[in-house]
Amino acid sequence: MTAQEILAELQPLGRQSYKRTLCKNHGVQEPCFGVPISELKKLQRRIKRDYQLALDLYDTGNYDAMYLAGLIADDARMTKRDLQRWVVRAYAGSLPGTTVPSVAAGSPHAKALAQLWIESPKSQIAATGWATWSCLVSVQPDEELDLAGLKQLLRRVRRTIQKAPDAVRHQMNAFVIAAGCYVKALTEFALQVGEEIGPVTADLGNNQCQVPFAPDYIRKVQQRGTIGKKRKSAKC
Repeated sequence: MTAQEILAELQPLGRQSYKRTLCKNHGVQEPCFGVPISELKKLQRRIKRDYQLALDLYDTGNYDAMYLAGLIADDARMTKRDLQRWVVRAYAGSLPGTTVPSVAAGSPHAKALAQLWIESPKSQIAATGWATWSCLVSVQPDEELDLAGLKQLLRRVRRTIQKAPDAVRHQMNAFVIAAGCYVKALTEFALQVGEEIGPVTADLGNNQCQVPFAPDYIRKVQQRGTIGKKRKSAKC
């Protein structure tokens, strides 16, 4: 299938109410059909993985197609250049916080790009970098992680989060949660960092999105007995 054929399928699936929510509350811009994620998931199950189609869909600039691109991307084949092009165009909605990070985390370039992106002066790219670190620790076995390096990142969050831009602050807090929940060896340190940071606030736009208190979130996962349980995929 081609990107244009997919767009033709997506258009009648769009819902104006969902589109209004995306555009008004999450910064999504035209072109956008407002296709529910449940419908995009159906297409994902049919297409499975398709490296070139994912690139072509993302290049359309249509928000729904860009989201679908992340779902069907062949992460292992994504090049640094591919991912750099994607992160620059991840302007709003789930693109910087979910789509690009989840694909980057499954690529061979995850750590290098996550580190590069968090240094960006552009808050949206820096936020994507922190989200990539969160995705990475959620799927990669602990023995493959650089625990000392992750501790350094947690210290960096503790030192800089309160002065970071809203989008970055949100993803930094999410990283503390991810490190504490998915990496057993870091749980106590993440709890300590979260307590020292305190409650985090961030202006996430005209929506109901909340910034959870990291220690409370981690302790709930502890109570469920699922600390350290990895995800099969960071995509959602």
